[in-house]
Amino acid sequence: MKYLCLVYCDERKLEGWDDAECMACGQAFRDSGHLVAAEALQPVHTATTVRVRGGKVSITDGPFAETKEQLAGFYLLDAKNLDEALEMAAKIPPATVGSIEVRPIRELMPRELLPR
Repeated sequence: MKYLCLVYCDERKLEGWDDAECMACGQAFRDSGHLVAAEALQPVHTATTVRVRGGKVSITDGPFAETKEQLAGFYLLDAKNLDEALEMAAKIPPATVGSIEVRPIRELMPRELLPR
């Protein structure tokens, strides 16, 4: 099963962070066959939020909401179960200064293919 590990952190705590730590973590997950994808995100001030309401598109600079921690990156992991995904999430370096939200991936399925 696939799990998305969302890395949240106060951006200021990542200033000067050595990317080599996160790269090594990703490589270890890749070597073990668990890594599907991983990326770091640009700072939150580069974000743009898109909304569609009543058929009208609204585009605003910045993230959806003001928070103390920002989404800094993600790891998409293939794990046998939630326990294994949580064990791997605890190894993601920014977990020491922020938090890692672990969420199972929901496979999209058209309504007509859903079991009845």
